[in-house]
Amino acid sequence: MSRSKLVIIGNGMAGVKCVEEIIALEPDTYEIVIYGNEPRPNYNRIMLSKVLQGEHSLQDIIINDWSWYAEHHIRLCTGETVHRIDTRGKYIETESGLKETYDVLILATGSSPFIPSIPGMDKERVMSFRTIDDCTRMSDYSKTYRKAAVIGGGLLGLEAARGLLHLGMEAVVVHNAPYIMNRQLDEKAAAMLQEELEAQGMSFLLAKNTQKITGRSQAQGLLFTDGSKLEAQVVIVAVGIRPNVDLARRSGIATNRAIMVDDYMRTSVPDIYAVGECAEHRGISYGLVAPLYEQGKVLARTLCGQETPEYKGSIPYSQLKVSGVDVFSAGEISGEGMQTAIQHLDGIQGTYKKVLMQAGKVRGAILFGDTTEGTALLGLVQRGADVAELAPREGAPDPAEMAAAALPTQETVCACNNVTKAAIMKAIQEQGLETADQVKEQTKASGSCGGCRPMVAALLKHTHNLKNNGGTGVVATPDKPAPMPVCSCTDLGHAELKEILVDIVVMKIGLPDLSLILQKLGWDSEHGCSVCRPVIHYYLQVSGGTINDREIEGHSEIQVRWDDRIPQLSYARDARGLAAQLRASWIGAAMPSPVNMGVAPGPGSLVSALVQDIGLLASPAGWEIYAGGHAEHPVKQGGLLGVAETEIQAAALASACLQWYRQTAWYDEPLWAWTERLGFMSIRETLLDDQLQKELAATLQADI
Repeated sequence: MSRSKLVIIGNGMAGVKCVEEIIALEPDTYEIVIYGNEPRPNYNRIMLSKVLQGEHSLQDIIINDWSWYAEHHIRLCTGETVHRIDTRGKYIETESGLKETYDVLILATGSSPFIPSIPGMDKERVMSFRTIDDCTRMSDYSKTYRKAAVIGGGLLGLEAARGLLHLGMEAVVVHNAPYIMNRQLDEKAAAMLQEELEAQGMSFLLAKNTQKITGRSQAQGLLFTDGSKLEAQVVIVAVGIRPNVDLARRSGIATNRAIMVDDYMRTSVPDIYAVGECAEHRGISYGLVAPLYEQGKVLARTLCGQETPEYKGSIPYSQLKVSGVDVFSAGEISGEGMQTAIQHLDGIQGTYKKVLMQAGKVRGAILFGDTTEGTALLGLVQRGADVAELAPREGAPDPAEMAAAALPTQETVCACNNVTKAAIMKAIQEQGLETADQVKEQTKASGSCGGCRPMVAALLKHTHNLKNNGGTGVVATPDKPAPMPVCSCTDLGHAELKEILVDIVVMKIGLPDLSLILQKLGWDSEHGCSVCRPVIHYYLQVSGGTINDREIEGHSEIQVRWDDRIPQLSYARDARGLAAQLRASWIGAAMPSPVNMGVAPGPGSLVSALVQDIGLLASPAGWEIYAGGHAEHPVKQGGLLGVAETEIQAAALASACLQWYRQTAWYDEPLWAWTERLGFMSIRETLLDDQLQKELAATLQADI
């Protein structure tokens, strides 16, 4: 049976990854031919900076050597540039005159360095940084010249500058933005990175726009639009990439910025597909490895006739080692409506963490210095997880190991080489691997950019701990003390009792009498006591249930009284309007513990909003709403829940907070203690979800 001929134009990472997937799925389906314009087999372009910096040789970054192509019966045509596609005759033609027919064609033409329209770009010793040949040229220049300028403060520019330093040159990075890597980092993380790079010998000129490259026929320096100058004998341009679409455009294939494809990577012409940096999906073309590999997997399954989820786009992320410094960035790090959910700086350890949210959902993350949590955070960003999932886990023995344990089994750890957590743990267990280097050698995880190495190390530790503890799924954690019983009548704690009672309400189990409930729960006392009876009443009430607590002879003194658990409100005369709205929202609603609220028309008011359970303080922007304060021992200042423009919005946020407290607090748990147990940030982000806030406020009013 003859095989269909599959031709791939482009021998880069995206196209060859697709071929690898096809071989793994259906090795006998296609006769495969690959055309590449470089005179060498497939190599890892991400690792060029490591070659330049002397950490690796060319052979080290080869992904598939000549023997791999021969082993899989792939005909590789190197040093050939395809300049024409005859879509009707279904053949391609190279500049050297070679012709090749195809049944299926994949365009994986990649991209080229973007060259800005700056006068002098054609001068000698002005170059980009994209190929092995570029590394060779830079190395040759370093033997004669000492001063170099790198135009572009993104990742590629920084890596090029670091390589120049290794070659013994002076390297000045020129960037038109106010801080480096501005697409991946915020100003603080960028400043930390810049400080580290300056310590390595790199120099920076920021917020500089190059007017022209000076010199007659050879580069001598840069002239900036502000009139200042920089001496430079070698100029490296690293300001971005441009998809290679000319071949497709000449051949009548629909293009925009790149080659337009659908969710299965199909172009506008039958039997022609596109993948990688040259492809544009839903208006976006990606320049990072992980999305290109995701596209390749979808395309491979499509070409093998296997059912596959469509490609819906990717969340951009970078997990990298920039000149020896671990950096992670995922999702959106700026934009309208973006807020900070978590921000932590450790100046001593040199680490920084920032998680961003929008409408209560995790939208972006930045890590500097320690990127162990990167993969876990990426999962939250990709799912648009609720910010409540960011809350720290109690009793965690090691944050890195816990992040590894929490990672889903099939989650990709190494995006460069598409290695999952399951594959890494399996290799560690079956082959007895002891070091991260051994894991890299056996699985390729962390073998490319190195950004995932912290997670690989954490998984190594996690796997060994599982073996030592005899477990199969989670790291053993220190035993937590058993919860305090609600009272002497039972061993149940508040959490377990509340969960059972909620189930009774939800399942509509017919237990009309308190005595029957106590009997079912195995209570030691037939009628309970003065401690547990109010607790049971309260949990049932906030769950929407009722029971017949008829007075039992000799027990009338333990009937429930709610009067002292209705919020007490203090307010200044100038705040009567808002106070009236608040009272209307919660009057008659019992709380887990007495609640004090305060409304102050300004900082000088006799009513202090900051030491109330819930405090509202007038401000130029409207109203600031605080929660978790306490005026008596222990004195605590409330945290800022949010800012509201109107009294109606302020009352809604305060009411939502009260209802969330009613639903999630233990009986007799003060509001300040509740905020500490749940975590103020978790509460804040829950209540800033507009829809949930409205539902909570409405529930409070419905309960009164």
